[in-house]
Amino acid sequence: MTTEQISESNSRFLEKVQSQAGLTDLYEARDLCEVVFRTMRDVMTTEAADRVTKELHTEAQSASDDKSLQTEVATLWKDTNPIVAWLSRIRPPLNIDDQLFVRRIEQEGGMPRGTSGEAVIEAVFSATKDELSQERIQEISQSLPGKIQEIWLRA
Repeated sequence: MTTEQISESNSRFLEKVQSQAGLTDLYEARDLCEVVFRTMRDVMTTEAADRVTKELHTEAQSASDDKSLQTEVATLWKDTNPIVAWLSRIRPPLNIDDQLFVRRIEQEGGMPRGTSGEAVIEAVFSATKDELSQERIQEISQSLPGKIQEIWLRA
């Protein structure tokens, strides 16, 4: 499915991700955001993930006629699979190293040609940091492994 051409100058969340990661459309951006967010939540405590949710209440893409893209960033942050969402609330943070973090994005996200897991991660991180307070940015940073933490700080 395609979307209308959207101006590069528009700074909404999914457009930022699409542009920075070199993705072809907003659907790829949305799907990859969900995978990056799932992996981020997996390395965070439930309480930290809940605090992030509270801050992510801006529309991800409001200019589209497609209702599936008119969603709050907080909706992208929450897991759409009820079983996975429930399990992630009762288990402790997973011990995921930086290589596994990137591999999960590339495999679960169906990485499109012309981009890399690290590029997508950095694009999602950059757009996400624009929506968060310094306190949340620091809290997330402390949860991320090695090279992923460096990407977060650089984004």
